[in-house]
Amino acid sequence: MHFDYSPKVQDLRQRLLAFMDAHIYPNEKRQAEEAHQSYLNAVKTGGLYTGLPLLEELKPKARAAGLWNLFLPETDHGAGLTNLEYAPLCEIMGRRYWSAEAFNCSAPDTGNTEVIARYGNDEQKARWLQPLLDGEIRSAFAMTEPAVASSDATNIATRIERQGDEYVINGRKWYITGAMNERCKLFILMGKTDPDNADRHRQQSMIIVPADTPGITVLRDMALVNHYDAPFGHPEVIFDNVRVPASNILLGEGRGFEIAQGRLGPGRIHHCMRMIGMAESALEMMCERVVSRVAFGKPLSEQGVWRERIAKGRMLIDQTRWMVLHAAYRMDTVGNKVAAKEIAMIKVIAPNNCIQVIDDAMQAFGAMGLSQDTHLVNFWAYARHLRVADGPDEVHRNAVAKQELGAYRARAA
Repeated sequence: MHFDYSPKVQDLRQRLLAFMDAHIYPNEKRQAEEAHQSYLNAVKTGGLYTGLPLLEELKPKARAAGLWNLFLPETDHGAGLTNLEYAPLCEIMGRRYWSAEAFNCSAPDTGNTEVIARYGNDEQKARWLQPLLDGEIRSAFAMTEPAVASSDATNIATRIERQGDEYVINGRKWYITGAMNERCKLFILMGKTDPDNADRHRQQSMIIVPADTPGITVLRDMALVNHYDAPFGHPEVIFDNVRVPASNILLGEGRGFEIAQGRLGPGRIHHCMRMIGMAESALEMMCERVVSRVAFGKPLSEQGVWRERIAKGRMLIDQTRWMVLHAAYRMDTVGNKVAAKEIAMIKVIAPNNCIQVIDDAMQAFGAMGLSQDTHLVNFWAYARHLRVADGPDEVHRNAVAKQELGAYRARAA
């Protein structure tokens, strides 16, 4: 096992770094202004968030640079990269979370594209896959519900009932990332087709729901740590007698958990990869800050407390990176199911380690660290939400413990 960058990854990495320097960092102010305007327009009109002109300008540039659909391992659709090869590239994009859309590598579209590419039938692929691959549309993944503890996905109550040649969907979802964007054209929704099945993991199915289907109401956007994330959004959505063709079911009834495991493994590790990029940016900002500020007669960089925090930050980031790379290696070599323990571990380690680095950087900036004048508050919000999104820490720790104890329990029995 080794983590050296292949020549292909070295080349992509240099091109990606150059693109960030040329097009992402210089446009940060414009991106923030356009995102704020998108939010204000939605509040004024009661409508959805509009896409950002900046991103539409950057997409053809990224595609021309060969930095497009890097997340997809399938060579006929993506760059043909393994999880291990994609990790350093995703980390770079994570330095500015919004930049991922410029490369068509943003969540939840990455996971939804993978689902349709791997599990969709010919009809589903013909209608949805190419527009997603081309970055022409956006999508959402409708799983979490407000009325149940969605950390246990078997609780999900949304009904998907077969009526003739259609399925009828009724339920309420929330924190459905991307669904506030006017370019969101489809939901991949998880609900129950067979609630009485004795096997709780065969009760659920996934189905494609076009966003313009009658009966869908985007009720309100949900704030993320009191921040409204235009132009993506995380809204509450009602599905009221929503009718879709029976052919929209993915893989077949009762296979929702099977699809979820295939989708959430890559999705979780991609979040962790991006989280490392944010923490690296935070550490850089902290170092630049402490060498430039003087307190009590000497630079902050000469005070022991800040050296301690910087050393700790470097260790936490590198620990996280090596764990993420190991999980990626395991996914590539033994598959997502066998690598479940490694995925669960990094899903806990990444946000908890990186949020500490970000928090220390906020402290170095004092009042400014709590303001809109740095990226740190947004970094912190992302890291904090990741302790809940795609399964809370407690669920993943429990999964790791069960695997560790498995052999001992069998021996005791």
